[in-house]
Parts: sequence; structure tokens; C-alpha cells
Amino acid sequence: MPQGKLEVLLVGAKGLENTEFLAKMDPYVVLICRTQEQKSSVASGQGTEPDWNESFVFTVSDGVSELNLKIMDSDCGTEDDFVGEATIPLEPVFMEGSLPPTPYNVVKDQEYRGEIRIGLTFTPEGDQSSTQQEESYGGWNASSY
Repeated sequence: MPQGKLEVLLVGAKGLENTEFLAKMDPYVVLICRTQEQKSSVASGQGTEPDWNESFVFTVSDGVSELNLKIMDSDCGTEDDFVGEATIPLEPVFMEGSLPPTPYNVVKDQEYRGEIRIGLTFTPEGDQSSTQQEESYGGWNASSY
């Protein structure tokens, strides 16, 4: 399995199941890549069609094959509600290098509960092409001595 850096662009979701009775829900996403866990901001009052447009970076090592997303509804005073989850296989992004924002099914109790849009970029470890470009603009390498 490849090693490197996985950048996740959390775009938004639509068609989510509303867990609130009278109000709009306040969804957020917990992103889990093996033992690493990150949390998005709360899309306050955005209900079943939230937009985040946030980026997250994970370090990928051997054995990582998927990214898990848990969509939650932030509740004041009570425990946050579980809205649904999505499992994203990482093999395609390891092969392609990057995938544009793509909708993935959100499921809860094995039932479809909407979709979440995620963009992925994978940079293999040891791929220093971007830093080599920056260094080629001058400095002691370009001097005539």
C-alpha cells in the first residue's frame, strides 16, 4: 500500500435525513483515516443540505484502504445525533493521484440517507516535485561560483 499525504476536500452534503423535530439540524462531519480523526466545523442551521468547503490532511501509511465519514447533528445540552456515515475506498485516488468532488452515499442502518461530496488528492511519500520547483528559482544553486 502507498504511503504519503491524503488531502480531503469536504464540499457538502444533500438529502440528509433531518434528525431535528422542529428546527433545522446543525451537521458536522468526523473524518477518520485509520487512527487519525479530524472534525469539520458545524454547519449551523444549514439542515439537510450543508456546505462546508473545508480541507483536511491525513498521513497515509501501509494498510490504509478507506476513509470513514460520520455525519453528526450538533445538539446543545444533549448528545449529538448520528445522521449517517460514508465509507470511501482510497484505491482509486492512490491510482489516479486526485479525484474531483464526487458524491458518496450516506447510509444509516444499511439504508440510503443522502449523499456527501468529497474531493481527494494523494501525494506519495518521496514525491518532491513541488519543492524541487520552488528551489529552482535561484539561491546558491543558481549562482555562477
